[in-house]
Formats: sequence, structure tokens, C-alpha cells
Amino acid sequence: MSMPVLYLSHGAPPLADDQVWTGELASWSADLPKPTAILIVSAHWENAPLTLGATTTVPLVYDFGGFPDRYYAVTYPAPGAPALAESVRSLVASPGMPVHDEPARGLDHGAYVPLVEMYPAADVPVLQISMPSLDPTVLMDVGRRLAPLRDEGVLIIGSGFFTHNLSAITMADPAVAAPSWSAEFDSWGEETLAARDFDALADFPHKAPSGRLAHPRTEHFAPLFVSVGASLASSDAPRSVIDGYWYGLSKRSLQFA
Repeated sequence: MSMPVLYLSHGAPPLADDQVWTGELASWSADLPKPTAILIVSAHWENAPLTLGATTTVPLVYDFGGFPDRYYAVTYPAPGAPALAESVRSLVASPGMPVHDEPARGLDHGAYVPLVEMYPAADVPVLQISMPSLDPTVLMDVGRRLAPLRDEGVLIIGSGFFTHNLSAITMADPAVAAPSWSAEFDSWGEETLAARDFDALADFPHKAPSGRLAHPRTEHFAPLFVSVGASLASSDAPRSVIDGYWYGLSKRSLQFA
């Protein structure tokens, strides 16, 4: 059985305090087949060429500041995935796409924050890889090359945020109504994905309403294109598993067959 592919909105460390959202993530993982390993691409690791993270259990990357001490005490000692790393290398590496290693780099918060909720036992091997580019075409090609891993039970996850403009929101109330730019982009994204119009999706800064406002920089939408690429063999539209807003940002999260 081929594993599904996910794109999820990962939230900041305070996601752990949101009982609704953590419950949604836990229910989602409970409905999935148990993966043999997890391959995750986070908005918070851009590095060219494509780079493989640690294949042993190393400390997490607390790549955020200004939060209470308890968020820096979170651990997630998931096993490394050296065999998966070699599979990724064999599938992706080519003259046009070299692969490097960064064996000391642990999981960043785009990876471990959702995984703590989805696989709290930390018993599934995890490998994080970098985004070698923010170009949707490049990232879809990476996902396409990684797609055979699904038949080996590997869960491929793109982790970002469906809308992400921190300068246009205030972190006062997580339940605040979504601003129009966030709601408009979210609605367009849902419809475009349902139609499997991946060409329009890739041109979202120009095609989407409020595209540049929803993503003034595109790194949080970019992991979606790895997920799209890994699912191109299916003709099914992705399914929205989580929707709604957090501090006005769309937390839409998707499952591709």
C-alpha cells in the first residue's frame, strides 16, 4: 500500500497549547497507516544543494526566540533514518541536483512541533531534508523523485503554513477573525487544489488574490510543492484534513492520496 503524502501547517511552539489543533493532528496521524519512516521538508530549512539532516538522534534546533523557557525544554528523540537517507540520495542525486549532508543538524520546529503531537512516542525514524530552492518547479521535481519512497511505507510531509504574513497580524488572540487577505488566499488555494490546477498553484504570487500579502516571502507555501510532486501519480484531489485559522493565519492542512 502506498503511503499518503501530507502538507501541514505547523504552527509556532505555542501550538502545543491549542487543544483543538493538537487534537486534530493526533486524530489525523491515528487515521494513517503507521509509517516505516518520516521524511519531512520544513519551511525553516533552506539550503542549496539539497541537504540531508542528521541520521542519528541529535538535539533539536530551537530556531525561534522570545518564548517562555518551557518551549526550549521540549525534546523529541526520534530515531534517525540512515537507510532512508541513502534512499533519498539515490533517488534525488544527479548532475543537476547534488546532495550534501549536515549530520549535526537536528529537527527544527517546523518538523518537531507537529510530530510531537502526531507521533508523541517518537518511535518512528525521521529524516529532515532542506529545500534547495523556493522555485515551485524545482520543488515539485524533488517530490516527484521522492515518490517511490511511498511504496516503502515512508510518510512524506511538507511542513509550512497555508498563509504566513507575521507583519500583518497581531499575536494577541489566536481565535481572532481572519483578515480578508488570509481568507481570500485560503479560499483560492482550496479551490485550486480541488481542481488540481497545479500550474496556477505554482504561480500563486500572481494568480491568487492577495498572493503577495498572504506570502510576502514564499518559504511557508513552498513545502506544499514537494508534497504535490510526490503525489502526481494520483488523479485524486487532495483532501483538507484541518482548516480554520490561528491568529488569522490559515492552518489548512492537506492529505494527498
